[in-house]
Parts: sequence; structure tokens; C-alpha cells
Amino acid sequence: MKTMTITEAYSFLEEWNKILGFSTPMHHYKIMHFLVEVLIENPRRGLLNAFRHSGKSTVVGVFAACVLYHNPNTRILILSAESGLASRMVSHIKNILENHPWCADILPDVKKEWGSHKITIKRPVGIREPSVICQGITGNITGMRADLIICDDVEVPNTCNTYKKRIKLRERLRELDFILSPKGALVYIGTPHTKDTIYKTE
Repeated sequence: MKTMTITEAYSFLEEWNKILGFSTPMHHYKIMHFLVEVLIENPRRGLLNAFRHSGKSTVVGVFAACVLYHNPNTRILILSAESGLASRMVSHIKNILENHPWCADILPDVKKEWGSHKITIKRPVGIREPSVICQGITGNITGMRADLIICDDVEVPNTCNTYKKRIKLRERLRELDFILSPKGALVYIGTPHTKDTIYKTE
């Protein structure tokens, strides 16, 4: 399988911004560069912290759509503190797929799974999981498999404001190792909300 390149991801991002009538800020290139490195380089784990209103979730959605464009067999799980937040990311990815000219050939002829919680693009038969599916942190993820897991704001005040909640959150996130495929990638996106944050790198 051909490896997705940073140059390809940049071009995909630039084309999307052109459709929106925007130029591409330099920090968006940096975010995209980081995400592609997480996808293709070991240990395929990453943490993205960026200032508020930096557009990090916007770029992450473009990145996810680019991954599907490059490899339609990819299975993506979006995990957030609440299902409503996760579904916003799925809707964002769906909008990009529907409107980005590069993605016209991977749109399904019949949109059986094309909602706010899961979408499935045109791809070879035999893959059980949707192309993109979302869950809240307390949702049922047992039995799922994913090649890319995006943890988008799993740490928020409601999931980390007590010691017991932080323990429970960490236990829940450890389950992702059993969902991720052997060469899969896992990226966390968010902002620390407590001194004992899950985002500590030390």
C-alpha cells in the first residue's frame, strides 16, 4: 500500500481551503504535518495541543477525509467526551467528502450509512465497520476495530473533575489498544483541564 505523503496532505488541505475561499495559515500546515507523521511513523501515537480557536479540529477533519481519499479501506473511530461532540466531527468529515472535488469517486452510490454518527464511503465489500464512526467516552466500543482512532476532547471538566473520574477515564482509554489494528494510529486532540491531566507526557 502506498504511504500517504505530507505533500499530498498539504495539497488536499489547500484545495479545501480554496473551496471555502480561504488561504491556508502556516500553523495549519504544521498541524497537518504532525498528523501525517503520526499516521505513517512509529510509534503511531500523538498528542495535539493547540491554542483555542486555532482550527485544530477543522484540520483534523480534513486530515481524516484525506486519509479516506488515500485509502478507502481505512476504518476511523472518533471518540469524544460526549457523543454529540464526536458526531460534530463526523458531520465535518462528511461535509468535506461531499464537497471536496478529490473525493467524488469515493462517495457511495447509495448512502445507507451516511448520517451524523457513522458514514461509509465507496470501498471493497467485506469490511464490517463503517468508514467513520463516533462514540462518547462511555459508549459501547466493545468489538470495534479501527485503523485510526481520533480522541477529540475526551478530557473535559465532566470527565476529569474528580480523582475517580480521572481513573475511570484512563481505564476507558486503555481499551483502545484492543480496538486499534496492529499498524493503526492513535491521536489525542484537546486541552488539559486538570493538573493531573491525561495529556501528561512525562
